[in-house]
Amino acid sequence: MTKEESVKFIINTLNALYPEIPIPLDHKDPYTLLIAVLLSAQSTDVRVNKITPLLFEIADNPYDMVKLSVEDIRNIIKPVGLSPMKSKGIHGLSQILIEKYNGNVPQSFEALEALPAVGHKTASVVMSQAFGVPAFPVDTHIHRLMYRWNLSNGKNVVQTEKDAKRLFPREIWNDLHLQIIWYGRQYSPARGWDLDKDIITKTIGRKSVIDAHPQSFSNGKKL
Repeated sequence: MTKEESVKFIINTLNALYPEIPIPLDHKDPYTLLIAVLLSAQSTDVRVNKITPLLFEIADNPYDMVKLSVEDIRNIIKPVGLSPMKSKGIHGLSQILIEKYNGNVPQSFEALEALPAVGHKTASVVMSQAFGVPAFPVDTHIHRLMYRWNLSNGKNVVQTEKDAKRLFPREIWNDLHLQIIWYGRQYSPARGWDLDKDIITKTIGRKSVIDAHPQSFSNGKKL
């Protein structure tokens, strides 16, 4: 297949599998989404979704959050990992939201990325899911699949994001990045990967990736 044909196949397959796309992180507004995404760094959405109700029951807005100490926040969020950095970031950004934005989450990449502990990926998720601005946040699943699907060289997430934005129509970025995440989790994980169930990689995947998969061999001989 050509790159264009591969892109169409991916889009059609994902639309068939995920006509309705659930949001991975539980939240109720831009602020709670921002905090949830920040907490998800080097953690799992499942773990974050268990911790955020405990945190948001006490503080689901920046005004209540700054009433807590950094140590208070850290004690609550400790199970998600990196709690020293994340607790400082949550407290610090909440203070800035109050001082500069009247308690609201700003609606620009530049302003979001200037907040403590908020990187480009976190800002992209918030802009995409909270404000509907086209963005293509690249997590580990998207980075892995863009390589497996021979759509990016896999060198770094910056290049992967550029390639994704170049190949896929801008108007579907917000849905597509979530569809790819769900597909990666269900059909093309990093571990325990069953190539037979991974119809996209099996059909249009990078030859070297497919050839290296254990299912491509039997008794030491390639099938």
